[in-house]
Amino acid sequence: MDAPIPGTTLFDGDQARKGYALNKMCFSFNEEANRRAFLADEEAYMRRFGLNEQQAAAIRARNVLQLIEAGGNAYYLAKFAGIFKLDMQDIGAQQTGMTKEAFQAMLNAAALQ
Repeated sequence: MDAPIPGTTLFDGDQARKGYALNKMCFSFNEEANRRAFLADEEAYMRRFGLNEQQAAAIRARNVLQLIEAGGNAYYLAKFAGIFKLDMQDIGAQQTGMTKEAFQAMLNAAALQ
C-alpha cells in the first residue's frame, strides 16, 4: 500500500461505511423535491437520514473538508454543493484554501503545460 498523501482523506471502505448516511442524503438531492425539503428544514432532513453530529456540523458549516473527513464522497458532496449553486471548482478552491479565481488560474496553467 502506498504512503498516504499528507492532508488527504482516503475514501476507502471504512470511510464509505462511516459516510453512508451522509452520502445517501446527498444522493437524495438528485430530486428537486428533496432539495426543497432540505432547504425548508435542514435539521429535520439531516435527522431523517440519521446523520451523526460530526456530519451535521459539517453540513451546517458548508465545509467540504469536514464533510470528507466525516465520510463524504466528493461525487455525492457535489449534489449538496449544487443546492447552493457551487460547482466542483468552488469545492476545489475550498479544499486548497484558494479563491475560486486562483484555483481556476492554477488549473488553466497546468492545462497549458
